[in-house]
Amino acid sequence: MYNSVIVSGVLAWLVAQIIKTILYAVKSDKVVYERLVGAGGMPSSHTSMVIASLIAVGKAQGTTSTLFGVMFIFACIVIYDAMGVRHAAGQHAKAINKLNDIILKNETSQTDNKKGSIPKKFKELLGHTPLEVVGGAIVGIIVGILIPVKG
Repeated sequence: MYNSVIVSGVLAWLVAQIIKTILYAVKSDKVVYERLVGAGGMPSSHTSMVIASLIAVGKAQGTTSTLFGVMFIFACIVIYDAMGVRHAAGQHAKAINKLNDIILKNETSQTDNKKGSIPKKFKELLGHTPLEVVGGAIVGIIVGILIPVKG
């Protein structure tokens, strides 16, 4: 059984995650394996996945099909969420982490810090900038075009 929509989407996600891991390693001079599955960063794997799937549906069902229309709306929602809500949540996490560091420094300088009172760091890489979304779209377009539709 072969489903070009699933193959295109999963392969585009995988390619984007590998690119993301390599770019992060080059930028930070260290390999962080969490980037292979983590959200956020360049390129957007969410965008690459939905764009590749959208193209596969278009190739298999035609761009005037109901399924293509549903997939297009779904892609818009995913991309909007990646740039909007999740990006804002990442910015909030960054600000909260910074405030926690300031509070922790202040508490440590005034008293002995009790074990267990160190606040958990919030994940900051959650959403995407428009450039990261464009990068993901390019990956998705390439993969979506290259994956054949059978049957």
